[in-house]
Amino acid sequence: MTENVWTRWPSREALTLSASSRPRRALSRTVRVLVLAMLLWGAFRDAPVRGWELGGAIAGIFVAAAAAWGLYRTTLAHRLVRSLALLVLLLAMAVAGGAVGLTVPALVIWCGCAVTALERLPLVAALPVASLALSAYAVVNDDARLTTVATTAGLALAGYVLRLDAEARGQSQRLLAQERAARAAEAESAALAERARIAREIHDVLAHSLSAQLVHLEAARLLIERGAERERVLERVVAARGMAREGLAETRQALSALRGEVSPVEEFLTELVTAADGADVTVAGERRPLSAEASQAVRRVAQEALTNVRKHAPGARVHLRLEYAERQVTLDVRDTGGPPGELSGTGGGYGLLGMRERAELLGGSLEAGPGEEGFVVTLKVPV
Repeated sequence: MTENVWTRWPSREALTLSASSRPRRALSRTVRVLVLAMLLWGAFRDAPVRGWELGGAIAGIFVAAAAAWGLYRTTLAHRLVRSLALLVLLLAMAVAGGAVGLTVPALVIWCGCAVTALERLPLVAALPVASLALSAYAVVNDDARLTTVATTAGLALAGYVLRLDAEARGQSQRLLAQERAARAAEAESAALAERARIAREIHDVLAHSLSAQLVHLEAARLLIERGAERERVLERVVAARGMAREGLAETRQALSALRGEVSPVEEFLTELVTAADGADVTVAGERRPLSAEASQAVRRVAQEALTNVRKHAPGARVHLRLEYAERQVTLDVRDTGGPPGELSGTGGGYGLLGMRERAELLGGSLEAGPGEEGFVVTLKVPV
């Protein structure tokens, strides 16, 4: 045994019954009442005291009960000096009681001090107190020697067993508190993750839709400044209106995805390239349902890649390839390149960063850079 075991107090969770069940608390109170009743019965029946001596004996018993209650409070507060002082007081009262003939109360106090010390004090202090109390009990007790030895050993064992039971109870309460705290932290983390996912979905939808509208509105502004024909300006305005409608549809789709109501990603990509000029899609591998997060990642990367092509290489042809492998799904977006558009300098440049962050959150990766002809975006997401 290490020094820590000898000097360690039983935990406060172990020393209190507040977290125990109602039957256990009722049993503890019943035992205390029975002990006090036994002390009073011994004082009235077996003691050779009468008159004022009897009254003094009863008063002494109540003082001993108050000291025992104080001992319960001081041990609960881990106050060693006060606890030892109260134990010395109780032992002295037991000696005085035995001297005036109150043998039964004295024996009960000695036994109670021994058991309480072993249960509630550090072992370095509990063993001397218990040894002193049980020695006094063995000297005063008039039973057969073997019976006295057996009773003394049984009391010592009972005190230590109560100590182990209290420590086990305290440990279980601490583990329960830690488990509750862990569950609360896990629930809070899950709530924060869900909020982040919702914020990311809303951001991605609005960023794509508003960025596409900005492309056409900025083009309309430039056309107006250059005195272009009304039809060309109107064409850009109508395109911006169409993008607004698409953004509304995408917002509804994102809300459906957050509720778990998502259409197959292949259908989405087909609709996406149908609405775009000069784009096509190919699906390879054995199709399988994707998780909501993986499906949304593929959708958002495809949308962002097409938006970038409109901004930086208008008129370029775009090919999307969705490939299912055994452990991952890959989206490859390639364009044929072309001269920079009028709006190639617009935007904050956060589209690729957002796509890469989305992929990394799912344990995947995103690579973007120049290809043989134009620009290539490759997304890999585990499934």
